[in-house]
Amino acid sequence: MADDNTDGANSGAAATTGAAASDAAQAKPPAVSVTGQYIKDLSFELPGAPQSLLDLKGQMPPMNLQIAVQVKPVSETDYDVELKVEARGGDEAKPVFNLELVYAGLFKIENVSTQQLHPFVHIECPRMLFPFARQIIADTVGSAGLPPIMLQPIDFAGLYRQRMQQMAQQQQAQANA
Repeated sequence: MADDNTDGANSGAAATTGAAASDAAQAKPPAVSVTGQYIKDLSFELPGAPQSLLDLKGQMPPMNLQIAVQVKPVSETDYDVELKVEARGGDEAKPVFNLELVYAGLFKIENVSTQQLHPFVHIECPRMLFPFARQIIADTVGSAGLPPIMLQPIDFAGLYRQRMQQMAQQQQAQANA
């Protein structure tokens, strides 16, 4: 009988330990690590040089900036996140410069729920990439002889919300058509 009580006690302890381990696994905080960062594509043009440089007289021309984020799953926990930045200086009739940068990072993401994963990789990952992309843009434009550009921080959460609203409107329009 003593053996039965011991087995019963051990089984109870094992069940309690298993539940505690399960709770501990669920309580782990989200973890993200950057496996690598790289320039996927970089293009820079000064179509009107050298005259456009003379016309600027040290002033930066008006600039149009567009930002896009693309995420590609690589494995169950790894994601390739691309931050695409297009900057155009000048106007359509007389462009001073054109810059296109695709700066990417490979991220390992763990302990993030399925519901939170999509916004996480579209907001937090580009937020981590942005300072490096900004530096590449500043160095490239400065090396071309133009006045320095220091891009202001980007609200990736706002961009994400805007993109989700646009997608919802497109889906609604398709459903009504």
